[in-house]
Amino acid sequence: MNEVIKAPFVQEMMKVTANLYRLGWDERNGGNISYLLTEQEVSEFVNPNQVIRTIPMIFDATELAGKYFIVTGSGKYFKNVIDEPDVNLGIIRVAQTGTSVELLWGFTDGGVPTSELPAHFMSHIERLKIDPNHRIIMHNHATNIIAMTFTHSLEERDFTRTLWQMCTECIVVFPEGVGILPWMVPGTDAIGMATAAKMRDFRLVIWPHHGIFGAGSSMDEVFGLIETAEKAAEVYTLVQAQGGVKQTITDQQLQDLADAFGVTAKSGYLQVGVK
Repeated sequence: MNEVIKAPFVQEMMKVTANLYRLGWDERNGGNISYLLTEQEVSEFVNPNQVIRTIPMIFDATELAGKYFIVTGSGKYFKNVIDEPDVNLGIIRVAQTGTSVELLWGFTDGGVPTSELPAHFMSHIERLKIDPNHRIIMHNHATNIIAMTFTHSLEERDFTRTLWQMCTECIVVFPEGVGILPWMVPGTDAIGMATAAKMRDFRLVIWPHHGIFGAGSSMDEVFGLIETAEKAAEVYTLVQAQGGVKQTITDQQLQDLADAFGVTAKSGYLQVGVK
């Protein structure tokens, strides 16, 4: 059996949590990540038949029964993951009942998975229906995205159009736009269900005055989604500080970008050919 810490998926979690902390998007114990794994990936490093302990859940994840994940822990600081991955991360399997998870490695101090596990698992369920290659759910407190939720309309079309207009690459990276929830109490089934419902149409879901959720088939994809949206929000913040927009990317130019890169902008978000 190989040393767990050397597993590629553990190394990815260690590196990305350190980077997220460095960027200031995961202060204290803010933020969480869950990464869907295959049994083959897991069995190279841990014995799936050796369950360390069973951890109850507050919702039914039967649709994920038997699936494996590596997740960040509740109350754990991202800055500590790289030094103590076995304390701050856990490899878990959803029990056949769907009402608990089986710990196979990690959380050596008695820890448990992130309190946002309902939102993560519900989002995984919805994204897997759309994208069979889906693997990652990431939540963090991207600074400028949060700031925008205080000063900008929270209507999804308005918010998306502003992000698209701030950076040329945005419409190419997230042509479906961004979903936005009303403010809700985190860590509940209610916010998990609302996030998952948005995940049917969007890979990025904003929690106003709190942070952002991203979904993707790889760590690079989901991190890239969030950092692209965050860069656009940063540019928006700077533009507002400099006196506001005097010129921007037009709807026709956005459509030209979509055509050039073979993506389809969300229906109704661009006004092209309208006089």
